[in-house]
Amino acid sequence: MKSVTSKIKLFRPVLTLRCSYSSTDQTLLLNEFTRLCYQRDLPKAMKAMDSLQSHGLWADSATYSELIKCCLSHRAVHEGNLICRHLYFNGHQPMMFLVNVLINMYVKFNLLYDVHQLFDQMPQRNVISWTTMISAYSKCKLHQKALELLVLMLRDGVRPNVYTYSSVLRACNGLSDVRMLHCGIIKEGLESDVYVRSALIDVFAKLGEPGDALSVFDEMVTGDAIVWNSIIGGFAQNSRSDVALELFKRMKRAGFIAEQATLTSVLRACTGLALLELGMQAHVHIVKYDQDLILNNALVDMYCKCGSLDDARRVFNQMKERDVITWSTMISGLAQNGYSQEALKLFECMKSSATKPNYITIVGVLFACSHAGLLEDGWYYFRSMKKLYGINPGREHYGCMIDLLGKAGKLDDAVKLLNEMECEPDAVTWRTLLGACRVQGNMVLAEYAAKKVIALDPEDAGTYTVLSNIYANSQKWNSVEKIRTRMRDRGIKKEPGCSWIEVNKQIHAFIIGDESHPQIVEVRKKLNQLIHRLIGIGYVPETNFVLQDLEGEQMEDSLRHHSEKLALAFGLMTLPSEKVIRIRKNLRICGDCHVFCKLASKLENRSIVIRDPIRYHHFQDGKCSCGDYW
Repeated sequence: MKSVTSKIKLFRPVLTLRCSYSSTDQTLLLNEFTRLCYQRDLPKAMKAMDSLQSHGLWADSATYSELIKCCLSHRAVHEGNLICRHLYFNGHQPMMFLVNVLINMYVKFNLLYDVHQLFDQMPQRNVISWTTMISAYSKCKLHQKALELLVLMLRDGVRPNVYTYSSVLRACNGLSDVRMLHCGIIKEGLESDVYVRSALIDVFAKLGEPGDALSVFDEMVTGDAIVWNSIIGGFAQNSRSDVALELFKRMKRAGFIAEQATLTSVLRACTGLALLELGMQAHVHIVKYDQDLILNNALVDMYCKCGSLDDARRVFNQMKERDVITWSTMISGLAQNGYSQEALKLFECMKSSATKPNYITIVGVLFACSHAGLLEDGWYYFRSMKKLYGINPGREHYGCMIDLLGKAGKLDDAVKLLNEMECEPDAVTWRTLLGACRVQGNMVLAEYAAKKVIALDPEDAGTYTVLSNIYANSQKWNSVEKIRTRMRDRGIKKEPGCSWIEVNKQIHAFIIGDESHPQIVEVRKKLNQLIHRLIGIGYVPETNFVLQDLEGEQMEDSLRHHSEKLALAFGLMTLPSEKVIRIRKNLRICGDCHVFCKLASKLENRSIVIRDPIRYHHFQDGKCSCGDYW
């Protein structure tokens, strides 16, 4: 490919310059060209530029800058190229300011090769030239190239400014690069700049180092909401929702107004912890933004993931504008909360609205099918997604279908589909098959799937425990001991079940065997009373849901104090009777606790919502929204 100047030579017309043109006529011609450029009349300005070129004339740089802005607003790539050729015509060399404007134009047109050719031929470059190039490569994810340009810039004796560092920081893929740049920022005395600090915080958060992000934030008192937005967002995206919410409180106490970016992060934090009351508080701040699409999408997501479907539907129905994220969020939310048929009806409404489904939409649709046992519907959507919507099946789509087939008892079909996957099955896919095997009682295939999971994810404590239980169920005690010895040797410990409940905007966590809660004695007393009353109406602890090598009495005692039962007892003690009891759990709810919550909802006449990593269970009047299919 030819360089920009060589392209100019190739397309340069053979012209005879009119030397007899009077100075008055030249002035008139230049004035006319300038007027057309400032009026943004692109066709006439281009014709006037041809007249200038035929008479060997050039206007001032500011005028060409206006013409280039006009090209950008019209996405006029061809005209932009003509301007570039004119400026270099017959050996003319435009000023550095104007070359920088041209470089920026080619960047906006995504013509990186032309950008670099123009940049390479510059006799001199300033900080704007270098920063524009670095920013362009950073935005195009050509991170190594952006970092290399910074090194060349320094070698050229040009000192980076705040915009240079803000751009290049976002090109960092490793902590070593960030720390090196951080040193350079301090050396240049730019560490107090709002945009640099914000970029530093963002990149530390992106690389999973929120502690370093907080250190940058705490280095000095900030007077700008941008940095607050970055630090709150950094902790929210790293699943440190508690810290994100605490920082939001600090921000409010410091007198800053919550902006869209802040509120989006706060909603994400509330979603992560299933904190409905705090999410509702954030909703109050959002009202002033009225029909902001991003915030409304985040609200729908928060309400769905807090198990408050009525609120989610209300926000969704009031939205004047909806995009594919809106529809996908609501479809997935309905499916996760057990309203699969409503989710599929909403998908049909989405198609009627002319919104094209994307990858995530189809995951939500298949999720709805798998959670309701809709095998025929699931196969239809899976087989037609490529043909109807141009979406290739990914791991998540295969996972939903494997789950659906497994729960339907079609394990052979599930294994066949797994082997037909276009992408290599990962640990999550094999874990899905393992769960289906447990439901169907196929211990041979379950053992095979468990070993596959461990091979791909050697630190997965849950799968070791499942495999241990599989062996225990078959009375293979030597194999049980081998698994547990392997876990001890690797330092792998089973994650204890933990459930938490929000009461009066405070989080109360319960862990089996943990006595740290200040009201644990009263909670256990309340739980024992509830168990006694439930036994009176037919409740029998299902001891097959605990490790098989425990004695019967010990097994029953283990079930009695599962964390969700403790949280439920606390909720019954502290929440008014009309209030929904909402519990979040870190592990999948077991069958015994599921039966327990159904009976408790009927006995106590209470609505109970439990969110585990798989789905949501809405217990009401002795029934669950999952239809006992999970």
